[in-house]
Amino acid sequence: MNKEYKIKTTDNQEIHIYEWIPEDVHNIIAVIQIAHGMAEHAARYEEFASFLTKHGYAVFANDHKGHGKTAGTLENLGYFADENGFQQVVDDMRSLTDKINERFPDKEVFLFGHSMGSFLSRYYAIENSSKIKGLILSGTAGHPGMLGKVGKMLSSIIISFNNRKSQTPLMTKLSFGAFNNAFKPNRTEYDWLSRDNKEVDKYVNDLFCGTIFTAGFYNDLLGGLLFVNDQKEINKTSKDLPVYLIAGDNDPVSENGKGVTEVYEKYKKAGLKDVQIKLYPSARHEILNENNKAEVYYDILNWLEKHL
Repeated sequence: MNKEYKIKTTDNQEIHIYEWIPEDVHNIIAVIQIAHGMAEHAARYEEFASFLTKHGYAVFANDHKGHGKTAGTLENLGYFADENGFQQVVDDMRSLTDKINERFPDKEVFLFGHSMGSFLSRYYAIENSSKIKGLILSGTAGHPGMLGKVGKMLSSIIISFNNRKSQTPLMTKLSFGAFNNAFKPNRTEYDWLSRDNKEVDKYVNDLFCGTIFTAGFYNDLLGGLLFVNDQKEINKTSKDLPVYLIAGDNDPVSENGKGVTEVYEKYKKAGLKDVQIKLYPSARHEILNENNKAEVYYDILNWLEKHL
């Protein structure tokens, strides 16, 4: 049973929601809430969601601001908000959790975040660990270092000379330009996403994927990434929240696993009692769309079953 609709969030704007509900609605095990990544949308998670529903889990996901059907048109892609964009998107995710709790008040909610969605989910967990039973982070990244700080400064300069909504190919090149280098000769600009050419081609041919984003977005994103990698902030995450970190060891976003390992170590340093990590050999960024996706799906399912 799949449905799409819109809900109003705390800022009185609408976000687009997808839900996938098992046929046996009376025996739902738990709910998985998905936070998608940058320059994509929640409908891309349908295969994963269908797998989960077949195993008794309900799945909800929203298109973030500036993405997918929440953006609505191609012209509106790539922009969060006029101010506090990262926080607003996390607030939207919390609004969806509240709607899930209204529908299924007796069911636990697990939060799954991929890439940018993992950064948003880490922010969510810092502020609202009590709202979720567990956290699954796919393709996350560690501290961006000086490059991240310079990038945030550069985006601020671009905003001052233009505006927050100005598209910035320069920031896109600085952020993603080197990601394909390890996969030469390149077949597409997005070979770094997956070894599965069919999945890469789906992304390339999707008009709502791979957009050049705005200066305001990059300013929000880099600010959020710096925040969620600050140990003082990570320490605010509940010590009782189970966290599962997964990534390909050939994923440039996670620095081939180095960034994911850094996040794992920061959670351990923060005193979290149950933090697990798994790196998949040769897998690239989108491990849910990789050649070994069945293995990844079942690993996630097994982790969920152990944390109910």
